[in-house]
Amino acid sequence: MVFKINIGTATGKTIKLETEAPGLEGKELGQTIKGEDISPDLAGYEFEIKGASDKSGFTSMENVEGMNLKKVLLTYGKAMHKRVRKEGKFKITTPRPAGLRLRKTVRGKIISTAVVQINLKLIKEGSKKLKEIYPEQFPEAPAEEKTPAQETAPTETPKEESKPKDKINPEKEPETEKPAEDLTQPEKEPAASEKDKAEATNPEEEPKE
Repeated sequence: MVFKINIGTATGKTIKLETEAPGLEGKELGQTIKGEDISPDLAGYEFEIKGASDKSGFTSMENVEGMNLKKVLLTYGKAMHKRVRKEGKFKITTPRPAGLRLRKTVRGKIISTAVVQINLKLIKEGSKKLKEIYPEQFPEAPAEEKTPAQETAPTETPKEESKPKDKINPEKEPETEKPAEDLTQPEKEPAASEKDKAEATNPEEEPKE
């Protein structure tokens, strides 16, 4: 008989298996089992049976003896989660009535061939980690993917901003501004030439009458 086994770990990770485990037949809910009863790879492990259900969805109850289906009177909780069924198109908006009990069909606590799914809780780990035994159950985290904008963006370092050059003569250095002329000072007379200086020193004599 192939069982669907769900192993709950302390980290919240659930290991899902589908295997033939004849060693689980006859076990009860709340009982501790060894890993060898499930698979030889789980040697050294210990698990606790927390729940089970058959192919029709009927859950197993710890307080129900045997392995057959039985009708029991239940309150809100396991195997009874829904409110009272009401006919009509309007939904029930009032809270669930307190103290309500309904008769539900459940299965006994002993695991039989009618059981399809079994829920286990990890109690003790073996020498080999579950990640090594079932690596396909632990997918690696995907690497961060780059966005199209990041892929097309240039990776070169920014260059230093160059100073603007003269558009007409880019190689010529800019001329310095000349100081403005002082208009308050009087204009200087032009310097006398050498000929004027000679005439001033040796004036010619005027002819006598």
